[in-house]
Amino acid sequence: MPGDSRKDYILATTANHFGVPVSEGAITSLIDSPALNSFLDDGNAPILAGKFDTKGQRKKIIFANKIYAPLLLEDGKWSRNLDPKLQSLISELEAGLGSAIRKQDPSFKGRDKDGDNLGSILSPVDEFQYWDDLSKRDDRAATFVDLFKPISKDFGGLDAMALHDAMELVEITQDTLDDVWKCLDYDPYPEPRMKHLMDIIEEDLWTGHYGSVKESLRSAVAICERWVGVCETLTAQFWKNFRAHPWKGDRYIPDNLKKLATRLEEILTLRIVHEQQIGLLNSQEQKELRTNEAFTPFMGLNPLQYNPYTQPLWAAAVAQYDRIMSPVEQKIAGKLRSQFKGLDGYPQQMLREFQRYKELIKRPSISKEMVSERETLLGQLSVNIREVEDDFQKRTGQRPGGKGIPKGKNLPEIVNHIVFVRQLEARAEETIKTAETLLGDLAGFNKFRKEALELLEELRSWRRESFDDWARDMNERIDDPKEPLSLETNGRLMELNHKTGKLHVNYGDRLVTLLREVRQLGSMGFAVPAKIQHVANTAQKFYRHGVVLKQVAHFYNTIDQQMIASQQAMMLDSALSFERLVKNPKSGSKSKGENVEITWDNPEELDNYINKLQKAAERLTTENRRLRKSHNVVCEKVEQLISVDLLRQQQKWKDGLMDIRHLMANIVSQGFSIENMKPWRAHWDRQLYKALEHQYQMGIEALNENLPEIKVELTYRQQQLQFRPPFEEVKAKYFREMKRFISIPNHFKGVGEDTT
Repeated sequence: MPGDSRKDYILATTANHFGVPVSEGAITSLIDSPALNSFLDDGNAPILAGKFDTKGQRKKIIFANKIYAPLLLEDGKWSRNLDPKLQSLISELEAGLGSAIRKQDPSFKGRDKDGDNLGSILSPVDEFQYWDDLSKRDDRAATFVDLFKPISKDFGGLDAMALHDAMELVEITQDTLDDVWKCLDYDPYPEPRMKHLMDIIEEDLWTGHYGSVKESLRSAVAICERWVGVCETLTAQFWKNFRAHPWKGDRYIPDNLKKLATRLEEILTLRIVHEQQIGLLNSQEQKELRTNEAFTPFMGLNPLQYNPYTQPLWAAAVAQYDRIMSPVEQKIAGKLRSQFKGLDGYPQQMLREFQRYKELIKRPSISKEMVSERETLLGQLSVNIREVEDDFQKRTGQRPGGKGIPKGKNLPEIVNHIVFVRQLEARAEETIKTAETLLGDLAGFNKFRKEALELLEELRSWRRESFDDWARDMNERIDDPKEPLSLETNGRLMELNHKTGKLHVNYGDRLVTLLREVRQLGSMGFAVPAKIQHVANTAQKFYRHGVVLKQVAHFYNTIDQQMIASQQAMMLDSALSFERLVKNPKSGSKSKGENVEITWDNPEELDNYINKLQKAAERLTTENRRLRKSHNVVCEKVEQLISVDLLRQQQKWKDGLMDIRHLMANIVSQGFSIENMKPWRAHWDRQLYKALEHQYQMGIEALNENLPEIKVELTYRQQQLQFRPPFEEVKAKYFREMKRFISIPNHFKGVGEDTT
């Protein structure tokens, strides 16, 4: 290649070695040899071997990147036939030669102060092996070997690694290098050597071919950018401020890697353009325009081998590609113009379509053909910018007729406002960015850009002012003695309002909202004032306690609604105990002069107190649950008695009533006061009497039909008819049975304690 001094030197050396003139075909034919290109541009090809081929009539020299032992070991045909001892000896020879080369480095003596003479370190694996060789007699080297272990194995198999694993390796490598740099048990790792290691890691990551698939290229660009970021972060932040072993040079950014990322972006753009062209052309058009030959200029060129010597080859290939694609792009321009015709008056849709074909439209020939469409889009975007500004001013109350800012889900008001405005900002920024790329050469673009930037600044200014207003309001509330927003850590936890009987926790809902506001605003990048941050931090510290106390207070304030009215007296003792604990947190204290209040600033007492409250609340809840269950059981039994025939099944009535009495006696045995059970028993006495009344009425109506049968005989005796038994006796028995049923209410006893 003309101008490539590396190739000139190698070809001249080869010609001299074989005694062939430099101008002969045997030498000039080697200029574009793949083996030569790989040797010069690929760090994974450290060998260039030349062989003089004398078999043919013409003199011929063959270049290769592999010779001798590696070939013997890697080729299955040869390795199977080699004696294992010979294979082992060859491997040891290879390792020994590598070690010998590394030992030529003056820094190998173990001190490694300056990190000079690093020419023998061509890959991360070489660096790891360098320290491994030293580790046999040097504790410092052994320490570095251990620190490099998380990545040493992965870099050895990098060629076969998937892209998503490579990104993970970048993250692990950052942590590993940080550990190595900060290891101060011995002489620290030299800065020049670390810089060289960063360089060869970059080369080793990107010397292989990763294909032309879009997602792979995007991942490759992301990995490049991530490694650049890692190097910058380590050298400009982590190590610059590490006093024990500071990075003395400027921030280090691998320049070749940045240029490689640019090259990858170019490849990705060409691939996207080609795919979009294919998508717009039918098969006949593709055939006529020979789109399958689009990438012919790049054949034989490895675009991932980036360096100053390969750049002219790449530029020439791109220029040739542009010439080949010229007729294709004329056809594409016409198709795009037809596609955009129906989008007049719909700026956002038209903008999305422009964004969709952005890479195509950026092509100079297509951009020129679509001047009219681009001017139409620019005009519509200008109108849209003004509409957005008008709508924003109406929604924020700067102009009449607004509907207000749309409410987000579960967002505090200030956060909702800022999120809404930031969305508008993002849209404006994206519009400006796209317009600069696609419309920047148009006459009216500068005016549009000025209007868009003014809107963007208005949005940003309003957002900043909204935050400042919020901060001012919060500071005023914090300082307000009447209703302070801040948590008084030396104040009482809870207070009982004697007028309403409600328990109030001194941890307001506004304080909970403030926590969310500070957290979310901080995550958006706002600098929350120190006073507000302090209040939020204090509130956050006691947030868990505040939530628990609010739950307890809610329980206390609503427990009467959860209780059955007639059972409330039964839980009086537990309720009074809970209330005493609320009013007098240290009621159990034996010290007469001790303060009876518990405040927020005593975490140990606070935890103990909350535990007591929770236990008391749980006791009330358990009692209420048990009594409600008993109430429901009694209810079922009374409902059953309503259907029991009082006249015919009196025993069943008695058995049901006895079950209810036993249940209530069992509740007494559990510790509930008989005196406090009176309202509940009275309630069920009333329900039992209702059941009795119902069956009594039913029995009265059917009394004649349901009384026991009285057997009477009619006899002729003493020359007259007579009843046997006598009629008076029959009459007395009938009235006796009737009286027994009718008098049931007189003898009925309910479930009161005096009726057992």
